[in-house]
Amino acid sequence: MSVQTVEKVGARPAFHIGTFRIEPGARKTVDLPVSVLSDHTPAALSVHVVHGRKNGSTLFVSAAIHGDEVIGVEIVRRLLRSSSLKNMKGTLLAVPIVNSFGFMNHSRYLPDRRDLNRSFPGSATGSLASRLAHIFMSEVVKRADVGIDLHSAAIHRTNLPQIRLTPSKPETLELAEAFAAPVTLISKIRPGSLREAAQENGIDILLYEAGEGLRFDEFAVRAGVSGVLRVMRHLQMIPPKGVSNPKSRTIHARSSTWLRAPAGGLLRTHKDIGEEVATGDLLGVISDPFGEIETEVLAEQSGLLIGRTHLPIVNEGDGLFHIAHIDRKVDAAARIDALTADMEEDALLDEDEII
Repeated sequence: MSVQTVEKVGARPAFHIGTFRIEPGARKTVDLPVSVLSDHTPAALSVHVVHGRKNGSTLFVSAAIHGDEVIGVEIVRRLLRSSSLKNMKGTLLAVPIVNSFGFMNHSRYLPDRRDLNRSFPGSATGSLASRLAHIFMSEVVKRADVGIDLHSAAIHRTNLPQIRLTPSKPETLELAEAFAAPVTLISKIRPGSLREAAQENGIDILLYEAGEGLRFDEFAVRAGVSGVLRVMRHLQMIPPKGVSNPKSRTIHARSSTWLRAPAGGLLRTHKDIGEEVATGDLLGVISDPFGEIETEVLAEQSGLLIGRTHLPIVNEGDGLFHIAHIDRKVDAAARIDALTADMEEDALLDEDEII
């Protein structure tokens, strides 16, 4: 159950966050003070609260914990414009930009060069990263029953839309099935991450990975918006009407491997994300700048390509291809095609909605 401070107002308590109060049936963007910049500009954590008239689950959806991961920001923006929220039950806490410092500087990190997603649960008297992590945990994460954290690959890499989770209860796997990303990957929790801190407080998180840092990817955005709405439907926060059903179930993977460059040079790729590969398949070729030496990059294991580099210039040891190990009985290519068709059937937005 949600742990927010409440006060009786009619049929349902009001929602309190920071110094703000949101009545049942209302929605409001609130700014929680975080810091003051060197030029005396105040910095805040902005949270949009949608507080339904009726009781229900409390869900937080966050993006841009890494400041260069803009795809999640667009997913939250479209989510908040969805008509499905009109008669929503429960409470939605939407944070489109957690790391506003990195976002403004097109950077993954904070000004103190720390990774926010290695700074949880944070401290009220610690570093800038630690203070931001503390405010986000205390004001948003701990008030929720479930969380969805939106990410993308680092700059110059791209990810196939995927859910990563380490479930502590069966309900979390059910939420991953409801989200219906192309791939669901069971992954270890890293020390200092939001997932670790949240799980220690009994809150499981779906981590959505899709696309590339500082780039928009329409398929990744649509898959993300649809997935969040499906989770809200599963939690009975919104009615089924208007929420699309996936044409195929998510593909489960319990492990994955990064294939690294066996040599340095110029990379020409032969495979893209979403493609199945078999052991020995040619994934790319690395040539030296003189064209005298060519080194083939071969798949060392079979699986599904869920991430790859976009940089043609590579050094020996660079991560090139991310391969998820899946059940060989699964027709992964057919499932990916079905999910792609599902996204393409959605009404296209106007150009000014995509920019």
